[in-house]
Amino acid sequence: MSPILVRPVREQLEHDRVIRLLQARYKRKFEVGINPGNEQAFPVGIAPNAWFPDLVLQSTERSHKLVGIVEVETAESVNNLEAMSQWGAFSKLRVPFHLYVPQSMIDPARRLCQDLQISISEVWMYHMLGDQMRFTLVQRAQGSEPKPRATAAVARPAAAAAARPRPANGARPAAPSARTSRTAAARPARRAAPAPARKAKPAAKSKTTRPAARPAARKKTSGSSRSQKRK
Repeated sequence: MSPILVRPVREQLEHDRVIRLLQARYKRKFEVGINPGNEQAFPVGIAPNAWFPDLVLQSTERSHKLVGIVEVETAESVNNLEAMSQWGAFSKLRVPFHLYVPQSMIDPARRLCQDLQISISEVWMYHMLGDQMRFTLVQRAQGSEPKPRATAAVARPAAAAAARPRPANGARPAAPSARTSRTAAARPARRAAPAPARKAKPAAKSKTTRPAARPAARKKTSGSSRSQKRK
């Protein structure tokens, strides 16, 4: 039971309203049990040392394992006695502990956690905006922060670029253009086929006129010799 036995009626109504709003919010992922007002329907631990936090988060499996605790405070319940008795006990249950406090009590809640060395997974602020209740995350422990997936994907190209050797003078090597790379890739496929061997032309027959002239000369010679014999 909380050390704050009596809350003002207005704060108690606001406290129970926040509990039901958070029940609908956490119900998307967990089985949620609530203990609004003086109800003690969902205990944590074994009697007589059982606690009754405002919201008890359980897994949706058959085991219904305890996976988280949520405590909602008002302006009157953020004090040293409440922090020592409830916050300290909830932070030692080895499950995420979420604390919701009004907007005006953020700094006092942080100081109490720091002075008493109470580790809280998440500290949330709630405040009214018109007719709607707003919730804002103001503090998250390092262990409960989800690991970003995009960081590993971005770090790989950076590590690969750092591993590349650079010239001694610091100048970056010029990257080959797309046109040059395409031309170099296409060169082996563009080899010219061997030209067919040309046939040798037959040699032109030479014209001989001398044998035709020789018989005429012989005739003249024979005629002259005959004339000499007659004389």
